[in-house]
Amino acid sequence: MPCLLCGTLCSGAGLCGPCRDELVPNGPACRHCALPLPLDGGLCGRCLKRPFPLDHCLALLRFQPPLSELVHRLKFRQQLAVARLLGGMLAAPLEPLVQRPELIVPVPLHPLRLRERGYNQALELARPLARHLGIALAARLCRRVRATAAQTELDLAQRRRNLRQAFEVCGEVGGRHLVLVDDVMTTGSTLAELARTLRRAGAARVDAWVVARAVR
Repeated sequence: MPCLLCGTLCSGAGLCGPCRDELVPNGPACRHCALPLPLDGGLCGRCLKRPFPLDHCLALLRFQPPLSELVHRLKFRQQLAVARLLGGMLAAPLEPLVQRPELIVPVPLHPLRLRERGYNQALELARPLARHLGIALAARLCRRVRATAAQTELDLAQRRRNLRQAFEVCGEVGGRHLVLVDDVMTTGSTLAELARTLRRAGAARVDAWVVARAVR
């Protein structure tokens, strides 16, 4: 099959060897927000000062070329094969986990955005994850009830205000261990607000698994 990046015929699942080698692992990172650190498992300065609402966050790769091109194709060019590739890659380091979450929760899109795009990229990433890991997929557990402004041009404080009360929990989460799934974590504001919403509804633990971490 052709490589999803360069088009060269390859025997691997979606990427040729040279293109796969260009993807940059996120490496050692803060266990709450996945910000790169010199050593793995600690907390960054921001999370030490203000506890982040995620118990643990895994970001597989750095959000930079050529991964950013793959994510762009998934989100804006309807190349859903990219979701199958990246979802499978994200599942690989998680397979040894003994303490697994009970439910995989993709970050929801607002209905207007969903209608515009035609699919939720977070859900498309979560499908292969759930299948590989044998964890139930809770695609309708949460919904986005506010059509928020695009986050791209907002600073951290503006992002937090923009997302306030943007989500609603539609099922029972009391005492449960959940994991949120998304494509890219930039400041973490979206994941943080959704995690807070789930905690207010009674969730015992909320983690996050994302394909990529943006580092400014």
